[in-house]
Amino acid sequence: MKICLNHNVTVRRGYVGNETLKIGELAKMANVTKRTVDYYTNLGLLKAERSASNYRYYSVGELERLRRIEGYKRENLSLEDIKEILKKDKEAASAIEAKGLQLKNKMDGLNEELQEFISLIEKDGKSELLLKKQISRESMALIQSLLVLLV
Repeated sequence: MKICLNHNVTVRRGYVGNETLKIGELAKMANVTKRTVDYYTNLGLLKAERSASNYRYYSVGELERLRRIEGYKRENLSLEDIKEILKKDKEAASAIEAKGLQLKNKMDGLNEELQEFISLIEKDGKSELLLKKQISRESMALIQSLLVLLV
């Protein structure tokens, strides 16, 4: 385990590169008490991982989540409302990630079609005719859209 110092707070880097914070470090960085962090963890608003020696470690992402919780509290939202908002945000992020993966898969397929097309052009030299035969309408529309975005 590699240990680095960051803003007078010890940040541990695990074998997979995950940065973690102890409860006191997280509380200090978020300007809340350890008791508050513990309470939010028990409510399921924050997620901690336990070490073999039973220490709680929080990912750096939990710091941002804790700051969001505190911001919502300043807006006088209840912890139950905050929990619901965070749940919906997580669902929305998952949906966005899924759509991104679908788009990546389509882009990969398009890239394969383009590579095939390029190799055919290099062999035969019949660019426009081959383009119309080899690339689907959907792929052509995607190419045109990408060109508009790139230009």
